[in-house]
Amino acid sequence: MAKKKLQSAFFCQNCGYQSSKWLGKCPQCNEWNTFVEEVTSKHLEKTGWKSLTKIHKPKKIDEISLVKDNRFKLNDNELNRVLGGGLVPGSVILLGGDPGIGKSTLLLQLALRSDKMTLYVSGEESEYQIKMRAQRVSDSSDNCFILTETSTQNISQHIESLNPNIVIIDSIQTLHTSTIDSSPGSVSQIRECTSELIKYAKSSGTSVFLIGHINKDGAIAGPKILEHMVDTVLQFEGDRNYLYRILRSVKNRFGSASELGVYEMNSKGLREVSNPSEILISDRDEPTSGVAIASTVEGARPLMIEIQSLVSSAVYGTPQRSATGFDNRRLNMLLAVLEKKCGFRLAVKDVFLNITGGIKPDDTAIDLAVLCSILSSDQDIPIDMLTCFAAEVGLSGEIRSVNRIDQRISEAEKLGYKKIIISKYNKFDKSNKKIEIIQCSKIEEVFSRLF
Repeated sequence: MAKKKLQSAFFCQNCGYQSSKWLGKCPQCNEWNTFVEEVTSKHLEKTGWKSLTKIHKPKKIDEISLVKDNRFKLNDNELNRVLGGGLVPGSVILLGGDPGIGKSTLLLQLALRSDKMTLYVSGEESEYQIKMRAQRVSDSSDNCFILTETSTQNISQHIESLNPNIVIIDSIQTLHTSTIDSSPGSVSQIRECTSELIKYAKSSGTSVFLIGHINKDGAIAGPKILEHMVDTVLQFEGDRNYLYRILRSVKNRFGSASELGVYEMNSKGLREVSNPSEILISDRDEPTSGVAIASTVEGARPLMIEIQSLVSSAVYGTPQRSATGFDNRRLNMLLAVLEKKCGFRLAVKDVFLNITGGIKPDDTAIDLAVLCSILSSDQDIPIDMLTCFAAEVGLSGEIRSVNRIDQRISEAEKLGYKKIIISKYNKFDKSNKKIEIIQCSKIEEVFSRLF
């Protein structure tokens, strides 16, 4: 008897585009050499999800009842902030990050500290390994259930019998469904498993967390369509050599997509950092040249960050321009403004810039602090430790206004700063301000006040 020939197709690993033959360039995302062959013949068996068989009838929009503030709070204020104020029932959240950064620890702590019934499904670790991590973070809960399984058909049976409020999948690349003949981690398996979980979450109101691996480029492994399918995409960032981790919202259908949460990794797991400004600013006994404090905003959270600069004579023929945590092209632009508009000769000097704490802000309001830090190092004159900056610098040397200036001023005042230098064109509430607010329109005015 002849064997049944398995049907196969070619999928783009970047976007999930399907083709009947191999292509060098994907016609959808224009990436090269991303097509892989996968078996696509499907079995005629059921998926196992009982809730997926429900038939939904069309309704008039006026007949749909809206429940106000149906979020529920988690016992993690930083995660609540990044999610937009709490967890929405039926939402699907994808969490990505480098290996060993703390993704599993973060969600295991969530499962152990949650008041809701939570099912933690692990396809990478044994029950014994998860128990060891739970003992390390010193948490225990009667609402947390552990399941080590990779088949979605078996997982569905346990979910249907347990009926949890939160399901955590660690990780989506390890799951496989019998309706697809390809191997776990392939494009079709990831897409099909995620689709089944999303349908279950939407029909049952259960919130689902998915942990996703990332590739060498830092993007979440699997097809790009995976990020379009879920409701929220979170990125867990940080260097394993540093204590602090940043949880950043990349996409959020239920809140702001620019929120930020800060954690500290210690021997007992991840600790929430309620005031990141204090950890981003170094403690000093006396003023040091080349240091300036900038007021930036990440999402809805104002932060005070420390900018360090070092300006020295160039040893080699071409001066070096190096920045850590700051855009190199913007640094070159700001140096050109100093050279052209202010007359400072920095073309023959090396300039090194560092933003402490491992944070990488993209807020243009730190421009003025960067320039003052560079000039402070060049002239070897320290800036007053109780002075901070919040302004953008234009190409003609003007000091431009920035948004949310009231929040920036309030954060500086709360942390004990005596002066803040902002743009002359910023409008703000001047009542009940104990901090001295200095408004300038040109870079020359700022330098004359400081030096």
